[in-house]
Amino acid sequence: MTKIKICGLTRYQDIEAVNECQPDYIGFLFAPERRRTVTAETAGTLKSFLDKNIKAVGVFVNNDIDFVIHLAQKGTIDLIQLHGDETEEYIHFLKQHTNLPIIRAVRAKTAEDILKADTLPVDYLLLDTYAPNAYGGTGKTFDWSMIPSIKKPFFLAGGLRIDNIAQACHSDAYCLDLSSGAETNGVKDKKKIEELIRIVRSE
Repeated sequence: MTKIKICGLTRYQDIEAVNECQPDYIGFLFAPERRRTVTAETAGTLKSFLDKNIKAVGVFVNNDIDFVIHLAQKGTIDLIQLHGDETEEYIHFLKQHTNLPIIRAVRAKTAEDILKADTLPVDYLLLDTYAPNAYGGTGKTFDWSMIPSIKKPFFLAGGLRIDNIAQACHSDAYCLDLSSGAETNGVKDKKKIEELIRIVRSE
């Protein structure tokens, strides 16, 4: 069954909603100067209220590697998602200092980009819409037919919503990753989260 991740949680009300709706993963964004970014302290508090059956993903964009390791070792996050320009050396260093699974985000411009990322020493890929001036979070989909056959399980992101998530379930994705598609007026919407999960788990 396809899994689902609700990314960009920032409030206690968001935690209440996911605890009731039970997605497989949630995401805390630590990228500087982004609307849904949380501090380490806020994430730690929110994680303490999160249902233990739901895994917390830390989403990083070119963050200092010691900060990532600190959150991993403290237990604030259960998986590491790299969404910036982090190098293979950066990944190797993380693997030496944490035992958490690593997700490498790929802004899917070509099938070759995806195939190249499939060789990296990570546990999962995350395929997101390419935008020249953004590291993700565009709210736009990309052509899923360009996804080649790859070895690693992948998260599918970019413009997923109630009206297209059933189709996304048939993309071979391991997990569907939503943020703005689970919001109303920029705030996580419990009813939308509930409906999104219902659709995914009925496919």
